[in-house]
Amino acid sequence: MWIAALLSVLTMRGAEIRHVYTQAGGLPSNEVRCVAAAGARVWVGTGGGLAYYSGGSWHGEERFRRPVAACAADGEALWFVSDGVLHRWTASGVKRETALPSDVQAIAAAHGAAWIGTAEGLYQVHSGGVAKARLPVARVSVRQIAVSASGETAVAADAGLFLLESGEWKRQFPREGERSWAPVDVRGVTYDTRGRLWFASPQGAGCRDAGAWKLYTGLEGLPYDDFTTMAPGEDGVLWFGTKLGAIRYDGRIWEYRQGLRWLPDDEVRAIAVLDGNAWFATAKGAGQIERKAITLAEKARFFEAEIDKRHRRTEYEYVMSVRLPKAGDTSEWVQSDSDNDGLWTSMYGAGECFAWAATHDEAAKKRARKAFEALRFLSQVTQGGEHPAPPGFPARAILPASGPDPNVHDSRERDLRTRAQRDHLWKVLSPRWPKSADGKWYWKTDTSSDELDGHYFFYAQYYDLVADTEQEKEEARAVVRAITDHLLTHNYSLVDWDGTPTRWAIFDPRSLNDNPIFWAERGLNSLSILSYLKTAWHMTGDAKYQDAYHRLARDHKYASNAMVPKISVGPGSGNQSDDEMAFMSFYDLLKYEKDGELKQKYALALANYWALERPELNPLFNFIAAASLEGKTFTDAFRTRDLSAKGEWKAESIDTLERLPLDRIDWRHVNSKRKDIVHPRSYLSEDDEEMAGAGMRRNGKAIPVDERFFSFWNHNPYRLDSGGNGHTLADGAVFLLPYYMGLYHHYIQE
Repeated sequence: MWIAALLSVLTMRGAEIRHVYTQAGGLPSNEVRCVAAAGARVWVGTGGGLAYYSGGSWHGEERFRRPVAACAADGEALWFVSDGVLHRWTASGVKRETALPSDVQAIAAAHGAAWIGTAEGLYQVHSGGVAKARLPVARVSVRQIAVSASGETAVAADAGLFLLESGEWKRQFPREGERSWAPVDVRGVTYDTRGRLWFASPQGAGCRDAGAWKLYTGLEGLPYDDFTTMAPGEDGVLWFGTKLGAIRYDGRIWEYRQGLRWLPDDEVRAIAVLDGNAWFATAKGAGQIERKAITLAEKARFFEAEIDKRHRRTEYEYVMSVRLPKAGDTSEWVQSDSDNDGLWTSMYGAGECFAWAATHDEAAKKRARKAFEALRFLSQVTQGGEHPAPPGFPARAILPASGPDPNVHDSRERDLRTRAQRDHLWKVLSPRWPKSADGKWYWKTDTSSDELDGHYFFYAQYYDLVADTEQEKEEARAVVRAITDHLLTHNYSLVDWDGTPTRWAIFDPRSLNDNPIFWAERGLNSLSILSYLKTAWHMTGDAKYQDAYHRLARDHKYASNAMVPKISVGPGSGNQSDDEMAFMSFYDLLKYEKDGELKQKYALALANYWALERPELNPLFNFIAAASLEGKTFTDAFRTRDLSAKGEWKAESIDTLERLPLDRIDWRHVNSKRKDIVHPRSYLSEDDEEMAGAGMRRNGKAIPVDERFFSFWNHNPYRLDSGGNGHTLADGAVFLLPYYMGLYHHYIQE
């Protein structure tokens, strides 16, 4: 199983790994009602009795197999309630303490005494006797009770927050500055390891430290507030349970743990923390979030091993996500193609090029070489057969001809429906999957500009960083020369086997500058073709590529077009896939451009683009921008601007890499109900599809990567709800490329 595979691979800031325990794994019942850490044991009370976790496995308490309603630790002892009776477990056995009022909802224990909370009030149990506490309200429903190390007792109840002070119960009215709360419907209360008092209510959360209160709502970063419970963690850390996930707060960072990536069930009934690992009671089993540490280098090796095991498709080893027949179970997987096998394999391969340059690990060089052969074959497989493409045309993907015919699905009828219903420029092409000349492969047509962006990005890194011999360099030159000559021969367009341009790979001046239907592609496609030509000139030294580059850049104003490569009305808007394409093109263009005037234009364009992308906390974009803008300036009528990267981009990038989950399954994440987000609004259209369901945290930044799912960096990080049903396992190339690029440029040091 996937989780078991992670047990020995444990992140720097604390990689978090989910474990789920059910009746199949040793629990008396999946109905887990409480959890407590007593000594070195984690106890759970379930609908079928008690069990404890020790030594890596569950052990049932054979002496007690009846339903447990609530439990609490007192040192190594465990107090628990069953059938209206309070019991106490010690190493010597289970002792029946006393009968209790009905509807027990909470229990706390300390120093051999226990407090019991019910729907009718609060009770103290001491020396076998039960006494009802006199709270300053006639009737109170107690949700949680906490006892500090010094003996102070606090109660969370429907009527408010109460403290026992000098033998008298008093209601608390937390105040911070001009804010004063009279909290009601208080759901949780606890003392942290520093002795600070915390409470949680739908109004928000609060912390009393040295007599002063600090109050938290969504404005302060609290993700969600439909609380169920609280628990102290290590060194002042707090855990909150809610009806939609769990929250960890270390005094600086709020971490939202929702969905099956993190929990057996979203409604958390109780939490206990042992050695920094959080345990959860839910209706679908016990959960654990284990926090351990690995270096980023170890994380990279883990993802590379996973790719080698599951994600290499065909003998050419295209790197792609796989489908899981059983949700969450990685013991079986099914490989398949995508529209962008060339792009994703290019980005994986580029990561291995940077890996070789940074580490000189022979395994990285072999992986980069394998990626080169796979990508080169995409330009070879299209030649010959019944439907030959013009020389230099790269396929999107390939499939073995021994398998099902993909044209049954990608049919002419489907193309006609797509054109009629979604895209009036959609290309109708049959067959969309011709056969290769040798009859071994189907190859996919209608290759797009994002495929080309990936190919050129990879070939440039392979040529510069990996190809050691003249033969290897000439092999790279040959494939780049063939693709670029194809574009020059066909008026700066990628022309398919049917003699017409593909849907998206159109770069000619008349289309981009004069046809209004291409207004959104003008800047990006101008940038792309300039990057292709500059890369081809760098690799081959052929003057015709430099001449074509200058004609487009100067005579047809492509350099000016490229200064605005994305049409956007602010963060969260525009086509997110374009960002990945643009940044790869900028990287090569700025690396190879020598003309000072053009370099200033491109650098300013990238700096402005990056300013729009900075809130996304994207390490790939950050590292590309930082490397490309280092030492660059732009002079206007008023001043000379230093365009070099500034701010927290490096720390934010490393934090994203550390947060990226080892678990790459597409578990569903629901962030649309969060309290710490704002929804951007489109003023272009009230029903703007790109902005629907989008949001960002109140700090102006995208939700962190461990609180959403994505396969590639071309996703929309502002889409609040993401992921699926656990049937897709994405690969780790999304980590490897920025990690190794950061290592190569010395932004990461290990």
